[in-house]
Amino acid sequence: MAPGPAIVRQEPGQEDVIDFLKRPESYRPNNPSSGTSTDMVRCVETHGAIIFLTDDHAYKMKRQVLLPYLDFSTLEKRRLVCVNEIRLNRRTAPNLYLGIVAVRRDDDGNLRLTSDAAANEVVEWLVKMRRFPDEALLSRVVEDDAFTPKVVHALADTIAAFHDGAEVSSAWGGADELARIARGDAKTIARYIPDLFEPARAKALAKGTLAAVEVQRALLEDRRAKGFVRHGHGDLHLANIYLDEGEPRLFDAIEFDDRLAQNDILYDLAFLLMDLWHRGLRGQANQVFNRYLLRTGDLGGLAALPLFLSLRAGIRTQVTATMATMATGAAGQDNDRHLRGQAVQYLDLGLTVLETPPPVLVAVGGYSGSGKSYLASALAPLLGAVPGAVYLRSDELRKVMMGQDPETPLGPRAYKSKISAKVYAQLRDRAEQALSSGHSVIADAVHNHRQSRADLAALADRCGVPFIGIWLEADRDLMARRIADRQWNGSDASDADAAVMARQVASGAGSIEWQRIDAALPLDQKLAEILSLIQKKL
Repeated sequence: MAPGPAIVRQEPGQEDVIDFLKRPESYRPNNPSSGTSTDMVRCVETHGAIIFLTDDHAYKMKRQVLLPYLDFSTLEKRRLVCVNEIRLNRRTAPNLYLGIVAVRRDDDGNLRLTSDAAANEVVEWLVKMRRFPDEALLSRVVEDDAFTPKVVHALADTIAAFHDGAEVSSAWGGADELARIARGDAKTIARYIPDLFEPARAKALAKGTLAAVEVQRALLEDRRAKGFVRHGHGDLHLANIYLDEGEPRLFDAIEFDDRLAQNDILYDLAFLLMDLWHRGLRGQANQVFNRYLLRTGDLGGLAALPLFLSLRAGIRTQVTATMATMATGAAGQDNDRHLRGQAVQYLDLGLTVLETPPPVLVAVGGYSGSGKSYLASALAPLLGAVPGAVYLRSDELRKVMMGQDPETPLGPRAYKSKISAKVYAQLRDRAEQALSSGHSVIADAVHNHRQSRADLAALADRCGVPFIGIWLEADRDLMARRIADRQWNGSDASDADAAVMARQVASGAGSIEWQRIDAALPLDQKLAEILSLIQKKL
């Protein structure tokens, strides 16, 4: 990212266009007698664009700006990025992006909208989109506490499928590209020292990210060679995702510089994980993370995830600081204070994610209905590096290995001993990959066979990490009630019913050498006991 001014002058012609697009009558159909097509126009401003919202449509105008990472300084450059925006975003939201329209100046000097791409006297180009409800934006969904597990799973599944089909693009990405991004962020952040950022912390972030690039250089280049660098989204945070009849749709992908979106797919995902963590949605960040890993099996790049998260936080640091400088007026001053505070928080997060605690392996066992998965999923975001532990659940792995969705019921044949042995082997293999990459792991399964418990202890020893085995004690009535509640809900990965639980109890688990915890205890008490055990091991 070449250094440059934070923003260049706004051309007079664009000021006229902004005034024109703010007026409802500007969207009048060709037949004036039919009346206007909108009652009001609302504007949403970012550092690179202004979006004009009518009743049914959104019109996105690129600002005439020159920033270190984008150049919208000429009309032709803005036209080209509009074309690219349509092309890229129709990959994920084809029904949202309608095309490009122009603002032209007639012979009488008046401005009007036209869909004629060949029109003379074009003064601005716009991306025309369908309007979706404000409350459908995922940044609003999370504020309204509607970010349910179903939505979380659908979001992770959508991203995994998008990455799977994305074009491999190994010309970019890799260590040198990430170092370039880190240096560009550092140069922009330096403009706000000491007015906004403490010099020592800003320098620590710049030094830390560049050092992390060098530590992970071999891994980054190996992943690029193996096809993990693809043309992803590039700007994958909550404000660029919306729900379309309950289904997540990704939109507003980076259109101004393809190389910024042509990077490691875990780097693409890291933007969303960082955004969720920054908003305090740590449980949801961990759920997205683990659902994505379940779908893709891509644990090989986890060692680079702290770097990816830090770079994403650094990007938001400098973008938010730049946006703060653009605020004007009384309302703008309030927004400036908010943005300045956010920028400092992003910088702090960029440093925090580079500080990775030592990994541990925690196994949670017990008969079906004892509450293993409920406990393990609550423990995962509290454990290890951001965004928490890699959570491996045998019920989910079995479904994915059988080519099914995690919530799809399987028949008895899927639970034959040979298949179960493969499931447990896959669980250990994934655990070893994650532990070797510096990430803590939670292994959730019945673990009612002595050998499976011994295998996990041996794995921890081989990886040189502490091991904590937890066995949940529960009476049969409690387990039966929980199984009944789970079956009524209909969205859990477990297929075990009361009869399966009864057979497990009858078969027994032998002498349990793990730490026994009463399953009936409140969740907070169980978590505190486990965290205390972990702390003693570290």
